[in-house]
Amino acid sequence: MKTTMKKLSLVILFAMTASLISHAQVVTKVGTTAGKFLSVPVGARAMGMGGAFVGLASDASALYWNPSGIARLYQNEATFSHADWLADIAFNFGGVVIPLGDVGTFGVSFTSLTMDDMERTTETQPEGTQQFFSAGSYAVGVSYAKNLTDWFSIGGSFKYINEYIWNSSASGFAIDIGTLFNTPFPGLTFGAGIANFGTKMNMTGDDLLLPVGVTGNNGSNQNINSRLATDNFDLPLTLRIGLAYQPLLDEDQMLTVAVDAYHPNDNSESINIGAEYAVFQRIFAIRGGYKGLALKDSEEEFTLGAGLNYEFTPGVRIRFDYAYQKFGRLKNVNNFSVGVIF
Repeated sequence: MKTTMKKLSLVILFAMTASLISHAQVVTKVGTTAGKFLSVPVGARAMGMGGAFVGLASDASALYWNPSGIARLYQNEATFSHADWLADIAFNFGGVVIPLGDVGTFGVSFTSLTMDDMERTTETQPEGTQQFFSAGSYAVGVSYAKNLTDWFSIGGSFKYINEYIWNSSASGFAIDIGTLFNTPFPGLTFGAGIANFGTKMNMTGDDLLLPVGVTGNNGSNQNINSRLATDNFDLPLTLRIGLAYQPLLDEDQMLTVAVDAYHPNDNSESINIGAEYAVFQRIFAIRGGYKGLALKDSEEEFTLGAGLNYEFTPGVRIRFDYAYQKFGRLKNVNNFSVGVIF
């Protein structure tokens, strides 16, 4: 059985490496994918560690970072995260994880990106038409993960994705696949995952209808409805590979250091690094990290965070986390998360 698992692990690693090589590019292709909200990081704990979380994936936010991580959660867990994202955009994530013993672990998640309504303008009314429209994005996912051995976990998610603006929208489907390994070195884990492998997205809707005049042998008609054609766009496919190491772990305190290599299909490769130190029976934690190392022209900088993990009643724990991310010339980001383990 162990030999089979080792072979399976090598196959998965080879497939992920091949994907990384096949998507290598000189041009970064920034701004060429749809559903870019799928790349916004989730969870104040992970963000406080600079987004270096794929090799750790030890709470319900693993639904985003590495779905195999939910297989190592042995209690029900619910989480909600809110970020005041750039340009006054609100980003929210919610997820629930339910372990079912030998059957495996199931999870559901919901991600949304919303903004205030905007006033419509035209060439003849550049100051506004008194008509308002909304725009946003959301994704709904279901996940499953299982510990195939005591050192190897695998998991995946299936997601429905939708983006909309006024009376038009685009939708698609995607899958995430992740693995998590306990290495032969005590306290060292290795994680890898591919996210957002799916269909292209194409905007359609009533806003793309355009009246045109058509002239033929039998006369003309100036009110023929035509439809503007829009391009198909890829989803933001990403490959993450990471290591997490816990050199200090006991009932009173825990030290974790992590590093992730990040390869998207719409930007250059980069590295995220982070650390977490939990004290007072691991009730209080402080975190720090740096996001986007080696990424050219990046506005992302250091991150800081803190959290409380308190047993409210026997068998029920409440987690509160906060993270701050420096965004250079852009608006700095605050991220808040709350979780319940029961």
